[in-house]
Amino acid sequence: MDILQIVALGLLSSLLYIVLKDFHAPFAFLIVFITSIFIFLLVVQQIHLVFQVIKTLGEQANVESFYLETIFKIIGIAYITEIGAHLTKDAGLQSVATNIELAGKIFILILAIPIITAVIEAIMNFLSFT
Repeated sequence: MDILQIVALGLLSSLLYIVLKDFHAPFAFLIVFITSIFIFLLVVQQIHLVFQVIKTLGEQANVESFYLETIFKIIGIAYITEIGAHLTKDAGLQSVATNIELAGKIFILILAIPIITAVIEAIMNFLSFT
């Protein structure tokens, strides 16, 4: 499925939402929710190709796989958090969306600690050798 089909699906979903929201709001939101999940799954297949290229480049540069895996997890958390927050905002639950975004940021920070530590250690080692 290419981008034109994804955009067409999104537009169709949006039109159905607009038509149904006044008559049957829960069903209208369900259409948006299912469409969002479907588009996300389609895009994940494409993102996998990008990750493969980055992984290959990382292996060629002798970057430890732990760091690449951590970066991939961080990217995944960012996308999933954004989708969840937007869907929750669409449902009219701004405070829940804000909490989802906060949780995503905290999980990213937790995952980033080993990378931050490695960068600081590298800087300290570099400064002590000069």
